Amino acid sequence: MKEQLISVIIADRPYRLSVKSEEEEQIFREAGRLIKEKMTEYGSTFAFRDKQDLLAMVTLQFAVDSLSVKDKAEKQAQLNEKLLKLERILDDQLKES
Repeated sequence: MKEQLISVIIADRPYRLSVKSEEEEQIFREAGRLIKEKMTEYGSTFAFRDKQDLLAMVTLQFAVDSLSVKDKAEKQAQLNEKLLKLERILDDQLKES
């Protein structure tokens, strides 16, 4: 699939985007859907002046989620590295016995 223009609506505004594959298109559309859901959720939960306030809260939540996932991935990578070292030590001990 060559690059294709799609339109994703965020806060009642269409944004034209260029995507390279159907998979990328699906990701962008899903992201737009998630933003809309979060804005609806926050709009019914919190007081706000305009959609900019809701967008700010949604952006903050997604940034926090992203950083949390990144932190967990880094901790998992460190754990995997330690487990590999432990496995090598055990393998060496088994070879010696």
